[in-house]
Amino acid sequence: MATVKTSGKGQVVLPKAIRDRLGIVPGMVVDVKVVGDHVEIHPLPADPIGSLRGSLASDASLADGLIQEHHLEVERRG
Repeated sequence: MATVKTSGKGQVVLPKAIRDRLGIVPGMVVDVKVVGDHVEIHPLPADPIGSLRGSLASDASLADGLIQEHHLEVERRG
């Protein structure tokens, strides 16, 4: 745990060890939120859309599912 002092503008400087651990670099955008009685700072990815790529991936293919559904519909109609 580190202790820092606020500036006249209410700014704080994150110690280098913390910035390095979290990968925070100059110009990076961070999310700051109040949680209960403390503040949480979370670094945001430079490319938020790209960082989500693949997070919803599954082995199921949407196209295969639609083809299968179509074949079932054709069979029902005779």
